[in-house]
Amino acid sequence: QVQLVESGGGLVQPGGSLRLSCAASGFTFSSTNIGWYRQAPGKQREWVAGITSGGSTNYADSVKGRFAISRDNAKNTVTLQMNSLEFEDTAVYLCSARPSGSVRNYWGQGTQVTVSS
Repeated sequence: QVQLVESGGGLVQPGGSLRLSCAASGFTFSSTNIGWYRQAPGKQREWVAGITSGGSTNYADSVKGRFAISRDNAKNTVTLQMNSLEFEDTAVYLCSARPSGSVRNYWGQGTQVTVSS
């Protein structure tokens, strides 16, 4: 079955960095686009960054220049490097995938990122 497992969240001061990972299994990872999303308390889930099967990347304006998404098809993982973190980046971060032939997106359980002084 499709599984996505996020890790790497934690507590960090403003200006700090964190590196999130999404480990995938149960589908053909190398041919699947992967996205990172986040959801802060009381707010709607928002898209943060995406990477296509071919390695093309795209970012929300709010994180452009600070976050970097990458993938390792040999390890079936996607990484989100987050630099210059701000209070507003505090949220649960989730990765998502819609494997070929699926009728829906699959989600991980999320990892908490808290930016606080």
